Amino acid sequence: MNQMSKPPSLASESKQQLLAVLVGTQQFALRIQSIKEIRGWIATTHLAHAPDYIKGMINLRGQVLLVIGLADRLGLPARAPDAASVIVVVEHGEQAAGLLVDAVCDILTVSDDMRRQTPKTGSAASDEFVEGLITTGEEIISIINIASVMPDEAIQAALTAA
Repeated sequence: MNQMSKPPSLASESKQQLLAVLVGTQQFALRIQSIKEIRGWIATTHLAHAPDYIKGMINLRGQVLLVIGLADRLGLPARAPDAASVIVVVEHGEQAAGLLVDAVCDILTVSDDMRRQTPKTGSAASDEFVEGLITTGEEIISIINIASVMPDEAIQAALTAA
């Protein structure tokens, strides 16, 4: 068998694009295919009895969309949204929500050799919200599991009833 008949390298097929966002002083990554749009911060409408990580609701072209403070959802110190803040609208299945972040940083093209497993901390939350890590030089960026940061069904039901 000659060299020309070998299948293409798997490394070239395993590249993935992620959007790097800033939350506080730390970068996180979101899968590009989960992102519907990126928009600037707009004031939200409060949702009664919602968890602290729900920053409110916005009207996105006729669709009521929950806005989730990613810092709050991840248990990190949050700052008050301002004109520099960004809402990244993400989808998971039929569910959509806006993730409030401090800034959008970059689009990353990630290969398998850049990915690392999340260290075991004994906390179910770190395993739930982070699906892996990216190492780029000295920096470590956590890849967010979109499904886990989405609001649960009870919150979605309250939104539908609102």
